[in-house]
Amino acid sequence: MKPREAQECEVRGSRVAVIGANGQLGSDLVQVFADWDLVPLMHADIEICDFVHTRDVLGRIKPDVVINTAAFVRVDDCEDEVSKAFWVNAFAVRNLAHVCADLGSTLVHISTDYVFDGKKREPYSEDDLPNPINVFGASKLAGEHFVQAICPKHLVVRSSGLYGRAGSSGKGGNFVETMIRLAEEGKPIRVVNDQVLAPTYTRDLAESIRDLLNREASGLFHVTNSGRCSWYEFAVAALAGRKQEVSIQPVTSAKYQTPARRPLFSILASARLQQLGLSNPRPWKEALADYLTERS
Repeated sequence: MKPREAQECEVRGSRVAVIGANGQLGSDLVQVFADWDLVPLMHADIEICDFVHTRDVLGRIKPDVVINTAAFVRVDDCEDEVSKAFWVNAFAVRNLAHVCADLGSTLVHISTDYVFDGKKREPYSEDDLPNPINVFGASKLAGEHFVQAICPKHLVVRSSGLYGRAGSSGKGGNFVETMIRLAEEGKPIRVVNDQVLAPTYTRDLAESIRDLLNREASGLFHVTNSGRCSWYEFAVAALAGRKQEVSIQPVTSAKYQTPARRPLFSILASARLQQLGLSNPRPWKEALADYLTERS
């Protein structure tokens, strides 16, 4: 085994293609991997739903690592657009896994806490059996299975409650920005207080992915900011310190019906990070404070 420093130096010389480079997580990955041989790919550059096109683009680039952040992430819309959800989140990922396997590339695939049903009421480990309760979670789990079954060199990273400076093009913002916009419009805000998660800053997630690649990690990992809160507590923290008074009301999931069911508890335990000698990213409140400072 080579010393860690030698391994990191060797890995940093790798060519890394980031799919969805202008998205919420992708834009932070581009910054975090700026000193690598980086190839940022946006939707205009690659269409992962087109197998031939994907093979052609990646075949010309010849990446050592492909990080896929592309996904259909509008959870409620997935319930009505089932075919699109599975096409983007599963079948396109299957195509990508085949291409990466043929090229000998490591495929880094981003997944979600919504692969779990939330009934455990204690943090889910990487060894827990998934049981999604909505179409989005089911489609993302199918994508995980394709990656694991097809691409020998892979890294599947589950996270939760993502927010970042670039917003989310698939959602037209992110939760924090939505709360801030509603507050600025003076509208009353209702947020569920019985769904518990670990909000995760995409900058911190990007840095953890870099750490995993530097350790030449493979397999399935849970990566979130430390700690936990309800969506209501997250909203209160995002709006704290504002000069104008904000009307924000906690409600139960039963009183705030949405097309897609959400798990009531989706905290992810990161045992495999610890096995590598890596720690969870910093506490979520600290990460949120930095995000709010940077956006202003």
